[in-house]
Amino acid sequence: MASKQEKVDHITEILEKLYPIVPIPLDHRDSYTLLVAVLLSAQCTDERVNMVTPKLWKLADNPYDMAVQEVEDIKAIIRPCGLSPRKSKAISELSKIIINEHDGKVPQSFEFLEAMPGVGHKTASVVMSQAFGVPAFPVDTHIHRLAHRWCLSTGKNVEKTEKDLKRLFPKDKWNRLHLQIIFFGRQYCPARGHKAGDCPICSLYGRRGI
Repeated sequence: MASKQEKVDHITEILEKLYPIVPIPLDHRDSYTLLVAVLLSAQCTDERVNMVTPKLWKLADNPYDMAVQEVEDIKAIIRPCGLSPRKSKAISELSKIIINEHDGKVPQSFEFLEAMPGVGHKTASVVMSQAFGVPAFPVDTHIHRLAHRWCLSTGKNVEKTEKDLKRLFPKDKWNRLHLQIIFFGRQYCPARGHKAGDCPICSLYGRRGI
């Protein structure tokens, strides 16, 4: 029986071998467009967001241009992403906040990001880690599921799972691991139709019956 640390080290090794290069799945140009794209990805697939954002960037790809757009025009473009009334209003409002309170630049601060409409801890964590290189471990429902399957966390919510994963994995690997686990989940460990015996990690460390 491997120790918890041996298990964590082996999982890290498997992920590094499978995904030595981890591009950010959401198409973006800078920290602002990443922030907007991550906001749009809530309850929506990255693929769909990437289909919508080219048209949105054509309308406005910076806070100054976005802030002067009608919310209805933003909503019409992002409708395929779902929750368009709430998301369009949030995009408009956070663009104005960035201009008025942060000199037109996305703030490099969890506190300021999470204070913006439509931006929760997970969204802020993605922006901080992928746009600014600050160690963070964004945990969405998919990573939460895999951490449970791999017996790395018994957390009942993403907040507890995030704390568990941060405790188990070295801080300098958090940003890569977040993306590696997402890619792994899509390829080997989906929510439905999952076959533990065919999964490179679940076959070794998976929780039975999941």
